[in-house]
Amino acid sequence: MSHSDQFFYHRSERGIIRHRSQVYGRSILGAPLELFLPPDPADFDTLVIAGHHGSEAEGTVLLSSMLRTLKPAHLRCGVITAINPDGLFRGTRCNAAGVDLNRNFPSSDWSPNPVMYRFNTEEPQNTRLSPGIHAASEPETVALLELIDRLRPKRILSLHAPLACIDDPRLSDYGRRLADETNLPLVGDVGYDTPGSFGTWANENDIHLITVELPVASQQEIRNLYSQVFLKVMQEKFQD
Repeated sequence: MSHSDQFFYHRSERGIIRHRSQVYGRSILGAPLELFLPPDPADFDTLVIAGHHGSEAEGTVLLSSMLRTLKPAHLRCGVITAINPDGLFRGTRCNAAGVDLNRNFPSSDWSPNPVMYRFNTEEPQNTRLSPGIHAASEPETVALLELIDRLRPKRILSLHAPLACIDDPRLSDYGRRLADETNLPLVGDVGYDTPGSFGTWANENDIHLITVELPVASQQEIRNLYSQVFLKVMQEKFQD
């Protein structure tokens, strides 16, 4: 990528995001939920999001880096860098109410039972969180649902970590190309139940959601590995 390329900012100019944002909601603690959209609404068909879990900052940093690199005129998708800003601020998987937002969606399998997760990657799932007092109980969840209903994206890419795979229940051509570009395996599911997850809700509502599970790696390694892939997603879009 050349510093003189018309599409990209010179490295010296990548300290801040220059894309115009809109606030589509507020977190429990009042943080703005920001969305970045293409200047031309006709260019929008894909929504790329990260930061559902505050302890998975890799995706947030990756998308922020790409926004800071790509000039606004060449953005071709919607971007949310932080679904859960309170969790990112606190360094927690959950939001400020202790709810795992990725188990709070109004899918048919939503459950009031506690959510168990791994405090560390190599440990068993023995740390407890809440799925919410009811499905879609959290303002971050409600705001995202309302946004998707308004934007009607053709597809959504959701960045997580650390399972190192491309989870696409449809095993679509888009998912296959994304797997090829990232050199991550394509799978139809992650191999365990996820009641109330964004993925289950999306599938039940005929929304094409692809979950990009980044590997265990430093933020710098993540950027080195996947910057070109997500610059392509943001500016060129894969064609079905």
